[in-house]
Amino acid sequence: MIKHFLAILMGIFVTQVVVAQDGYAKWGSKLTHIEKDLYEITYTAGIEDGWHMYDLTEYDGGPISTSFTNTKLEGVELVGKIKASREPITIYDSIFGMNIGYYEKSISFTQQVRLLSNKAEVKSTVEWMLCNDTGCIAPEEHNFITKIKGEVSGKIEAKSKDVVPVVETPEVEATIEAIPLEPAKEIVESGESESSSSKSLWATIIEAIMWGFAALLTPCVFPMIPMTVSFFMKSGSSPARGRFMAVMYGVFIVALYTLPIAGIILITRVLGGDAVTADIFNWLATHWIPNVIFFVVFMVFAASFFGAFEITMPSWLVNKSDQKADKNGFVGLFFMALTLVLVSFSCTGPIVGSVLIKSTAGEFWDPIITMLAFSTAFALPFSIFAFFPSLLKDMPKSGGWLNSVKVVLGFIEVALGLKFLSVADQVYHWGILDREVYLAIWIVVFSLMGVYLLGKLKLAHDSDVKHVSVKRLFFAMITFSFVVYLIPGMFGAPLKALSGYLPPMHTQDFKLSSGGTISAGAQTESSSKPSIKYSDFLHLPHGLEGFFDYDEAFEYAKSVGKPLFVDITGHGCVNCREMEVKVWSDPAVLSILKRDYVIVALYVDDKKIVDESDWVTLPNGNVLKGLGKINSNFTKEKFKVNSQPHYIVVGADGEQLIAKGYDLNVANYLEFLKKGVELYKK
Repeated sequence: MIKHFLAILMGIFVTQVVVAQDGYAKWGSKLTHIEKDLYEITYTAGIEDGWHMYDLTEYDGGPISTSFTNTKLEGVELVGKIKASREPITIYDSIFGMNIGYYEKSISFTQQVRLLSNKAEVKSTVEWMLCNDTGCIAPEEHNFITKIKGEVSGKIEAKSKDVVPVVETPEVEATIEAIPLEPAKEIVESGESESSSSKSLWATIIEAIMWGFAALLTPCVFPMIPMTVSFFMKSGSSPARGRFMAVMYGVFIVALYTLPIAGIILITRVLGGDAVTADIFNWLATHWIPNVIFFVVFMVFAASFFGAFEITMPSWLVNKSDQKADKNGFVGLFFMALTLVLVSFSCTGPIVGSVLIKSTAGEFWDPIITMLAFSTAFALPFSIFAFFPSLLKDMPKSGGWLNSVKVVLGFIEVALGLKFLSVADQVYHWGILDREVYLAIWIVVFSLMGVYLLGKLKLAHDSDVKHVSVKRLFFAMITFSFVVYLIPGMFGAPLKALSGYLPPMHTQDFKLSSGGTISAGAQTESSSKPSIKYSDFLHLPHGLEGFFDYDEAFEYAKSVGKPLFVDITGHGCVNCREMEVKVWSDPAVLSILKRDYVIVALYVDDKKIVDESDWVTLPNGNVLKGLGKINSNFTKEKFKVNSQPHYIVVGADGEQLIAKGYDLNVANYLEFLKKGVELYKK
């Protein structure tokens, strides 16, 4: 709702955009007496509809998380860590390559303290950042002061600054000293969003269904379909009985795949709560240990698919299950399904692993839902063919093509397994799997896959290919087309369709610009350019050169007679990175930025403490020492802007000429850049 309103405003005032985005979160606090000398401070945030606040997780190289800092603890001690009232909505962000959790509507955080003397005081500061579908607000801070006075009677007097009214209890008497807050919506009840998280879940479900059907085309499973269906149709007392048994067989297959993972999740929730379950899956998705293990496991299974060795369940387990399958009734039916699951493990194991690992990038219920989708697709043919046995006549016969499917899946396993190593490499900055190395491996893998589909590469268990079928030729053409698409990425092409799988562009060492290289001197006449502040730890994308301090950039822009392009951005701004990948990478956009502008990037969330000479003292006496806070204060004071991404063109007199926010339309962005140059020359 709010984003549409902003879009209308930006369309009306296209030449003089001034967006003030303060006040989308309203904070309050209350004090509660738990027992004896134990108290609980609750901090509650009301969040404007359409916006979200990140959770307490510290994201290395990701968005700015919500954090609490206790600046004074007098007469009290902390009991445990600060906790959120509910689990965050968790999604996998392809731009940052990590799981990210956030809250919508409202959220409360609680910190327990133990009283050590009759008088106590807690001073705390919360820092948070809000984002919506089009941008983010620069990180904000809010201060809380809670004073506690204990008495023998058990009553306390609490005086909290920056609080909202609280409901009194018989044991707590609270007096409020309220201060003005920025306008904000009233705190509402907690709620879950179905936007980005539901889209991510549906994408994972669809992928799980596709894997389920792919598992059917393996030599471990495909021959079992006609054998099993024929058994049901012949052994039942009637065709209806046989169909019912086949349906139950499918139900048991679904249960055997879904219930174990559901049981693990429920056990962790019962023993450790939601936080423990979420922590386990977050650890699986982001920590280097599980990611490296998953990478190795995928490579081992790929080798098995290629025919190096066979991975099977212990024979005693399979035999014991097969013996019990001879029993009549549902017990025998269950063990018959269990036998199929165990026997087909060598083919379905890596596929099941792919589904589970992929789904842990979402909320912790996602593995159950995606495994249900996978197993339903996997079991569906057994029921369909039981109801329509005539379809069995049209099924292709088992043969060497099944092993070909298995080998193709092996190539795909190698490609997918690299993603796990890439995640660990990016998070821990190992520098092992840079973008061009990753692409080189993919190009080789899919090239070999195309050669294999043409019958020019033969592995241990393959049959002779006398001629290439139309289907194999078709899949080979698709594979080689994909390889051709990948090749320009080795020279710096953005490959936007794969941005969620590839390492970020800045990890690529070699980039060949299209249409000729524009030198840095063409952009900023580097021979006369002064040393650039903060360039030792900040950089611009796509090889662009520019500044990271406004005053320095403005003086240089005046000296060379060019408009100043102000990029209000942040390390944790997802939409900023998306603009850079999908819009700034366009050759025409890059050409104008390099040729016609002097660029300054103002990071509003950078944690670097600058030199004391650059500190900023506010009218209220607060001193801003961090680069991000200084830039955030500057953009709000000068441009009345507190959002990111935001792009402003400044003239020679230091006044704003034109501005633009988040817009993935390249044509619109080009028009904005050209208009900025025209206004500067007037």
